[in-house]
Amino acid sequence: MKRIPTWPTPPPMPRTRSWPGAVLIGSLLLTGCTGGMPRLPQLPRLPGQPDQGNVRISDAGPTPPLQPSNNVIVDAVAKVGPSVVRIDTTKRIINPLGGLFGRGPTIQEQQGQGSGFITRSDGVLLTNAHVVDGASEVSVTLPDGRSFTGKVLGSDPLTDVAVVKVVATNLPVAPLGDSAKLRPGEWAIAIGNPLGLDNTVTAGIISAIQRTNAVGEGQRVPYIQTDAAVNPGNSGGPLINDRGQVIGINTAIRQAPGAGLSFAVPINVAKQIAAQILERGFASHPYIGVRLQALTPQLAREINATTDQCRLPEVNGVVVVDVMQGSPASKGGLKPCDLIESVGGRKVRNPSEVQLAVDQGRVGEPLEVVVRRGDATTSLTLQPAELPRQE
Repeated sequence: MKRIPTWPTPPPMPRTRSWPGAVLIGSLLLTGCTGGMPRLPQLPRLPGQPDQGNVRISDAGPTPPLQPSNNVIVDAVAKVGPSVVRIDTTKRIINPLGGLFGRGPTIQEQQGQGSGFITRSDGVLLTNAHVVDGASEVSVTLPDGRSFTGKVLGSDPLTDVAVVKVVATNLPVAPLGDSAKLRPGEWAIAIGNPLGLDNTVTAGIISAIQRTNAVGEGQRVPYIQTDAAVNPGNSGGPLINDRGQVIGINTAIRQAPGAGLSFAVPINVAKQIAAQILERGFASHPYIGVRLQALTPQLAREINATTDQCRLPEVNGVVVVDVMQGSPASKGGLKPCDLIESVGGRKVRNPSEVQLAVDQGRVGEPLEVVVRRGDATTSLTLQPAELPRQE
């Protein structure tokens, strides 16, 4: 699995840069609970879950109801297309051999290209974090040919969402949809600049939702899976529905031998992250500090036969393997060998669902965790802490 590479800017056409993708295995320090889970399918907001508050993410007007038409895709693209931008970046990198034996300068410039879309007419736009990561210069070009210097207001590597600002007014904006309402089989339309080809439109369907094990290590996203064709340069561009509303940010593709598999960050996740970035320059994530393991009847029998430390029921579920010292889980009384049954009132069946439920909570606010410990069921109250940010 790879994130969509940012396409080097032609001419001449250099080779595509490859961005590392990894199996979604949440690490203790990055996700707060491990065992093959990243984050948050977009479920209805729980009480206490962060929302956008008074932060204005988009100033697009309401989208009118879809009218019967043979040009559904054409009409949808017409609504969003003018707000889809090309993002050109310059990244200065250190050449370890610079100056030695005439091998070139110590500092070299690396060009990259991706996509994005405008959400506010005063120049706020969304893209992927990996599109602008480490960029010293950002240029934003609209379909009408206007070009602006972009400033990265903030980015969040755990969700791969970034907010960029240009100095402009009266820009076209993309209407934002509700990714919580998506259903497999609906239209999915991708707009972007793949392989240096500006304003490219491809279409497919929503293949699946809430793919929590789809992309890279440490990612905390319930990805939308689609078969719409995306390629290097599509990163950060919008995935839209047949009403002309953005439902996701195109982010990753499945490498060969898989084909027709691409993944997008749900727009509801992006809105939550963007609101935090616009308000304070970064996004925070809750964590509890545990390592988890998916439990099966066979695994339970093996554990029970080899150790007296755990007496586990022979069921499918999720068991605590380790608790970080001094973590919210430790302070709240969670212990190794606990079988987690629910988090925040939600039944959980695997580590991914535990991560989802933790992420739906809020830093510093009580979170109920019900565990089975031996033959007894115990209710614990944890207070998730803020996950340390990557510098």
